[in-house]
Amino acid sequence: MKKSFLIIVLLIVGTIFLVQASIPPKAEAGPLMSILFYIPNRVFDILDIVRLRLRVGPGISVGVRATKPVSAFLGTHLTVWAGLHGPRGRLWLPLPFGVEARSGAQASVVDLAKSGCYYGPLEVGFETQLFLLGPNVGVAPFEVIDFLAGIFFIDLQNDDFGKSRKEKEETIEGEIITNTEEGAGTGEIIELE
Repeated sequence: MKKSFLIIVLLIVGTIFLVQASIPPKAEAGPLMSILFYIPNRVFDILDIVRLRLRVGPGISVGVRATKPVSAFLGTHLTVWAGLHGPRGRLWLPLPFGVEARSGAQASVVDLAKSGCYYGPLEVGFETQLFLLGPNVGVAPFEVIDFLAGIFFIDLQNDDFGKSRKEKEETIEGEIITNTEEGAGTGEIIELE
C-alpha cells in the first residue's frame, strides 16, 4: 500500500513538472515554487471566499451587493477593521486588519464613491456604518471556483504566490495595478485620467 501511494504521488508530481515545464519561463517562476506555495495559496483562496469585517470609526453609510451590476452604496466612513479580509482581486498578503475608507454614492455600475476596498464582481453582501461601529459582510462565489481550480494548480484570479510578476499590468475596474518583481503584491494603484 505504501508503495502504491508513493508511485501515485510521484506520478502526480511528475505530471505537474511536465505541465509546468511546457509553460514559457516568463509566465511562471517554476514548478518548485508552485509546490512550495501550494498550501499557503489554497489557504488564501479559502479566506478569499468570505468577507467578515467589524469596523470601528466615524461614519454613516449603507451598502448592498448582489454582484457588481446589482449593488448600491450611500454614505461615508473612515474606519479601522478586523476580521476576514474577503476577496483580494490580485496578488497580495491578506492581513486580518486594516483601514477602510469609502465615501460617495454608487448604484449598479455607476460608481461615484471613492473606495479603498475591493469587491469581487460576483460578491453578495452588505455593509453598514452607524456612527462608530459597522459590519462589512460578503460571500464571493467565484472564489470557490478559484479555490477548486487551484487544487489543480490553475489560478483563475491570478492571486497565487510563487509566480513571476515581471512588469505585469492588470486592469481591475478601470484602475491599472502594476506588479513588478521589486513591488510584487504592493497593489500600487495608478489612477486613470
